[in-house]
Amino acid sequence: MKLRVDSQADALYLRLDDSAIVESVEVAPGVLLDYNQAEQVVGVEMLSLSTRSPGLDFSDLRLEADSGPDAEPPPAG
Repeated sequence: MKLRVDSQADALYLRLDDSAIVESVEVAPGVLLDYNQAEQVVGVEMLSLSTRSPGLDFSDLRLEADSGPDAEPPPAG
């Protein structure tokens, strides 16, 4: 899985696997899903991040992952 943030393009892209993209669908304004041959979502792109999240600091992005079904939820806030 790869997460790419492009501050110049004002976009975020999450790639779930390396399978070939055969179709992209805009599911909401500025939100696109990429599909592979098996019709599985393999990528998510969000455009216009600065208008969706005013004051967003691209250098402050963090990855939060749980370590299984019994993991503690992230703190609220």
